[in-house]
Amino acid sequence: MMTRADKAQYISALSEKFGKAKAAFVVDYIGMNVEQVTQLRKTLTPLSAEMKVVRNTLAKLALNDHPEAKEALSDKLVGTNALVFAYDDVGASAKALADFGKEVEHLKMKSGVMEGQELDESKIKYLSTLPPKDVLRAQLLGVFNAPGGKFVRTLAAVPQGMLNVLTAYKDQKGE
Repeated sequence: MMTRADKAQYISALSEKFGKAKAAFVVDYIGMNVEQVTQLRKTLTPLSAEMKVVRNTLAKLALNDHPEAKEALSDKLVGTNALVFAYDDVGASAKALADFGKEVEHLKMKSGVMEGQELDESKIKYLSTLPPKDVLRAQLLGVFNAPGGKFVRTLAAVPQGMLNVLTAYKDQKGE
């Protein structure tokens, strides 16, 4: 049994996790065995995310320091819940949850919050379809690089065109 001091320390640690996380998801894990929960945690760890099984009352108390998240999540904290905190790439964490939910039907995504905005199950699944952060960065760099590359190809086309004309003239005179 937890003492008041233990509860206060646990609530402050949980509140710190809410503050540090870029997104938090509420999942229902009822029906999952220990091995499946452990596998999910191992899947989330390399993605800078963690799953925490918490009592709903303690989670609601921890949300008092974060009013936007409290508004989005407090009514979803009913029943058997776990919180998944995504600290780095939110899309990768959502994708890991969605993929794991396909394998293990007992895992249900209830809700989430990202930057103060509530995410329902469909928004979390959409978030999971987005490419990873590194792919998005590469695409953005490609967009930035495209005008310069086209400019260089355009500048190179003028001498190349002149060379083609001279080569054709030489071939015509050589026949």
